[in-house]
Amino acid sequence: MMSSPTQRVLRHILPNPPQAIGVAVSGGGDSMALLDIVHSTRSQHGMAVSAITVDHGLRPASQAEAARVAAYCDARGIPHTVARWTDWSGRGNLQDAARTARYRLIGEWANANGIAHVAMGHTRDDQAETVLMRLARGAGVDGLAAMTPRRLRNTITWMRPMLDVGRAELRAYLRARDIDWIDDPSNEDPQFDRVKARKALALLEPLGITPEALAQVAQNMADARKALGWHSFLAARKMITVDAGAVSIDAKKYRTLPDEIARRLIVQALGWIGGAAYPPRREPVRGMIEALKAGRGATVDGCHADAVGGRIWIFRELNAVKDETAAPDELWDARWRLSAEAGRPDNAAIHVRALGDEGLAQCPDWRASGRPHVVLRSTPAVWEGDRVIAAPLANHPAAWRAELDPGDDAFFAALLSH
Repeated sequence: MMSSPTQRVLRHILPNPPQAIGVAVSGGGDSMALLDIVHSTRSQHGMAVSAITVDHGLRPASQAEAARVAAYCDARGIPHTVARWTDWSGRGNLQDAARTARYRLIGEWANANGIAHVAMGHTRDDQAETVLMRLARGAGVDGLAAMTPRRLRNTITWMRPMLDVGRAELRAYLRARDIDWIDDPSNEDPQFDRVKARKALALLEPLGITPEALAQVAQNMADARKALGWHSFLAARKMITVDAGAVSIDAKKYRTLPDEIARRLIVQALGWIGGAAYPPRREPVRGMIEALKAGRGATVDGCHADAVGGRIWIFRELNAVKDETAAPDELWDARWRLSAEAGRPDNAAIHVRALGDEGLAQCPDWRASGRPHVVLRSTPAVWEGDRVIAAPLANHPAAWRAELDPGDDAFFAALLSH
């Protein structure tokens, strides 16, 4: 006998429930059911529950819908916040921009309130629709693994505890508890791919291609992804060193790898160095690998790869960071922190920017670092006007240190974290 929606949700939260959990609530049936399940079980599991609604302001009714969620929360003593999205430029893909803004606003709210775990209302039906859309794009193992029950991103653990609960079950749960929900009219708008996928699933059901079956495909692919991640981690430990924020790979050993493991190492290096929110598409990565095999360099997502002295170096592209500056002790390129050993200097003219060719020319002993010229150009240096005060990674003598945030081990750990 199948367990109840509440039991299946709690299976992903227990046995070590967070002390504080945030719930993202749009007012739709899925998120309202999630909030009610978490809130109704909070006492027995010692959880403090808070809720947030992101008002994208894309429909006239959105403000009233957020107010309905607020009323539900107020009646139950649940702290509730409405975050409004007001900074869309009007360019690009609206759905992607709205999703990015949603995660940003929720993340800012969680950090400001000391909430390290946020639960989202994605269901088994959402999972199935995601798999179907990714099948249409020719996705591989990672794409078909679709959404994960937990993922750490920017210090927050994002939880999806309803991925094995169906949408219809959650509506039945709400009716039984006499709880209203909001039906977003955009969920029926055929211009959106997700709505097309939802309608396609209804047509595919006679073939046995159901939400349950596609959710099982996602689970199978997640298991395969975990195995591939483990083997990629083992391969990385044998042939990769992290040096000066770059990834250095033994070229001879790399050429013996199965294609998928070789691809994963490149993708991980690009993501760790460039910091992109999403991995690059397969074609650019394939082009980079082919270029390296032919002895040429290649650039993808603000990172450059080149073969130097029997090793493949993947590092930050100079053009991606040449205009970026930061004060000492502040993050530069979202990953480097340069600080003086004697404490922060009292000099407003001192700043951090890329070393570049001009700066490298001021570091006569850079070869002693053992790092290629092309790699050092995009590393951080401390400048005063046009003069390099310090370049810790280019062997420029000065009492400064350069530290990665997070450190080198984060590259290897990320191969296992899905």
